[in-house]
Amino acid sequence: QVQLVESGGGLVQPGGSLRISCAASGFDFRRYAMMWYRQPPGKEREMVAQITTTGATTIYPLSVKGRFTISRDNTIHTIYLQMNSLKPEDTAVYYCRVPMLNAWGRGTQVTVSS
Repeated sequence: QVQLVESGGGLVQPGGSLRISCAASGFDFRRYAMMWYRQPPGKEREMVAQITTTGATTIYPLSVKGRFTISRDNTIHTIYLQMNSLKPEDTAVYYCRVPMLNAWGRGTQVTVSS
């Protein structure tokens, strides 16, 4: 069965950096595009990054472009989200998703606060 397990969240000061990970299992990881979403408190879930099967193409919304970088390692079935220049409005639960399988992880909390 498909499993997505996020890790690496935590508390970081404004302007700081954090890298979160998503370990995938139960499907042929190399054949699927992957995405990161986030859900801030009291708001709807939104996409923050997506990556194609080989990692050749990545897409970001304007709110995080230039600050966030998605990557993947197909040898260990893991995707990453490197987040730099973090702002308080980046505070959210971050989720990993496989859109073609409509699969979601349970999320990891990222809090940006001084």
